[in-house]
Amino acid sequence: MTTIIRAGAAHDLLALVPALAGFRPERSIVCVAFRGNRSAGVLRYDLPRRASERPIVVDSLIATLCRIPGVDAVVPIAYTDATFAARRSLPERRLLSLVVRRAEEAGFTVRDALCRAADAWGSLLDPETPGSGHPLAMIDESPVAGRGALPMPGLGTAESSGELPQRDHARAEQLAVELAGFVDDAYVESRLDELGAEADPVELVEALVRDEPGSHPARRLAWFLHLASVSAIRDAMMLQLAFGPVVGILAHGDADATATRAARSAATIDDLVQRDLERGEEDEVSELLARLLLGESTTRPDPRRIERALEVLRPLIADAPVDRRVGALCIAAWLAWALGRGSAAGAFIDRALEVDPDHSMATLLAAFIGSGALPEWAFTADQ
Repeated sequence: MTTIIRAGAAHDLLALVPALAGFRPERSIVCVAFRGNRSAGVLRYDLPRRASERPIVVDSLIATLCRIPGVDAVVPIAYTDATFAARRSLPERRLLSLVVRRAEEAGFTVRDALCRAADAWGSLLDPETPGSGHPLAMIDESPVAGRGALPMPGLGTAESSGELPQRDHARAEQLAVELAGFVDDAYVESRLDELGAEADPVELVEALVRDEPGSHPARRLAWFLHLASVSAIRDAMMLQLAFGPVVGILAHGDADATATRAARSAATIDDLVQRDLERGEEDEVSELLARLLLGESTTRPDPRRIERALEVLRPLIADAPVDRRVGALCIAAWLAWALGRGSAAGAFIDRALEVDPDHSMATLLAAFIGSGALPEWAFTADQ
């Protein structure tokens, strides 16, 4: 997100951060990156639990900042449950000091270094910050966040975007009935006929992102869940949700070819794709799709499509039978990662592995996203 920052004081910037980040930070080290007077992004890492972990987190943070084009200034902010009162000084002082030092060594201007604690806030770089900190009311009552340009109602924490809503038991029963019909040879053909054009996965995905999230018929959602359990179709739908129908058509065509090759070689689709990647044996289309899947592209996904997809997926996963959730959870995890929401992606992956600890895609995503990998498009300057 690129936004002109007109915060006149440190507490005004703290009031803006949730809107800039898209969530309310908790127990985090957050870094607001700037190109001149415009924000160029917000990075978030979990607070290190041990002193020995600080250099690792800070090095990763600075390395990521260095990959964002045009960034010339930063403001690191520590969000902590600790208090000024208990320490009689600013919490996370050593962590912030390390970030400041490493950022300046890397050539960034550090405009401020802030801490929002449980009982107060303060600036590492302001010698007049009292030992008891400044009142949090200064942030909460700041007029900056209430001017309407950056609406914040309903923002959750970084982790909460990976949480599921309450299960709708009536909807869950409908989904279970519809899902059963798609595995019963006596009924599946008639159900597909009733779906009409949406029996085609490309048309199905477009209907999911086009219509209001609460308006989808149970049969449409059940068909999506059913297809999400088929590896090649799952990945194709995932890419289409992010990049649109043209990529969807390419991905589904490639999925059909991959499924045919997998059947001939008696391998699973996930294993075949992994083998092709390791050997570099993909054709041009397969290579393009693989690069999109791995985030090795500066082509940006459409965040509006992804947001709409996640609006559909979260209640759908909650209402789905537990043993039919994993495919949809993998899709949700990848989509969250594509938006830079690593914490939410991790939460979805954890849920998938709880259901099936040996699921190949969930295991791959856990290793890939857990390694700290970020998509290349996250480091492409906005046009």
